[in-house]
Amino acid sequence: MRVLFLDPVGTMGGAERCLLDLVASMRDARPGLQTGLIVGGPGPLVEGAERLGMGVTVLPLPRALSRAGDSGIVGLRGILQQAPALAVATGALGAYAIQLERAVRAFAPTVIHSNGIKMHLLSALLPNRGAPVVWHLRDFIGQRAIMAHVLRLASPRAAGLLAISRAVVDDAARALHRDDVTLVYDAIDTDCFVPEGPRVDLDALAGLPPAPNDVVRIGLIATYARWKGQEVFIDAAASYVRSNGPAARFYIIGGTAYDTDASQFTVAELRARVVDRGLTSVFGLVPFQAAPERVYRSLDVAVHASTKPEPFGRTIAEAMTCGRALIAAREGGAAELVTDDVDALAVAPRDPSVLAEAMRALASDPARRARLGAAARVTASARFARGRIGPEVLAAYARLGAGD
Repeated sequence: MRVLFLDPVGTMGGAERCLLDLVASMRDARPGLQTGLIVGGPGPLVEGAERLGMGVTVLPLPRALSRAGDSGIVGLRGILQQAPALAVATGALGAYAIQLERAVRAFAPTVIHSNGIKMHLLSALLPNRGAPVVWHLRDFIGQRAIMAHVLRLASPRAAGLLAISRAVVDDAARALHRDDVTLVYDAIDTDCFVPEGPRVDLDALAGLPPAPNDVVRIGLIATYARWKGQEVFIDAAASYVRSNGPAARFYIIGGTAYDTDASQFTVAELRARVVDRGLTSVFGLVPFQAAPERVYRSLDVAVHASTKPEPFGRTIAEAMTCGRALIAAREGGAAELVTDDVDALAVAPRDPSVLAEAMRALASDPARRARLGAAARVTASARFARGRIGPEVLAAYARLGAGD
């Protein structure tokens, strides 16, 4: 079997780390499996794929195509505002599809596995040469102002659909009019993401002076996508400080991952909000870290604060696997991953005061943090261990007649 993965970016977001975990699990399950990757730009994904022995082709997306997107479009006015950029991107689509088809033909896959909305669309433009196309759905398609309609028209080209949570399964069924979506939860390397091991100096990375030993460290790890809740987290930290809770420091760890216009915060925007809220002495911005497990181990409390429903929530699963006390927004796929006050605190989304109260509750109760963290590790090891995802996806391929 020759499986060719398509990914729109070479940067390392959650979708890209999940792709590498999937490939590692598939190769463990089937050592003779041949895997390749066509990626829309250079970056750490390329290096990670090559370490796994994948054949990698970097086929840079045209700038107009990489910057186009509808994740931030709301209503007709938003569509009209983005119409010129989308028109230019559409013009670049055809030429890129021709290049992509040549690269696909050179690999001669028996399965084409698409890992991102732009690649779903591009894969639908490929000639049908007998290799089934599988879309790995990591987004709520129904929330997209334009792509929901475009992908519905293109979805017959996809022989199989994989979804990363029950919430995404249900959304895809509505948006794409498909009743054949297979649920495959993402997986985590439970041998890498462990409670004990090397850590990082968050204060040094953030440019803060060393903190006293008794400070509770609370952090949000995410790309700078605007819906990941950084503003909510900053406002919650301000509320926490005003309430005179136990001594704490707060950290946002991450960076930009995609080129789509207006979809991400800048460092300057986040820093300005920290300054405006009077948090400069207790709040740090830490750049993207290639070894996130070391970051989780450096935190006492991990926070998930997405302002839109999370399709899955890889940071949730990673924090749980590292045995950290976790606060998660109770919505979308994230709500499927945790049980409130058993292995995490599940809170209402988009409410800084609610998040601040949950942070105070955990900061003031070390025993509760330890209990939740220990239970989280048990849950994650049972549900998200990497060994299960490879066989599940290979079984899905087999149902499409591509199991040899």
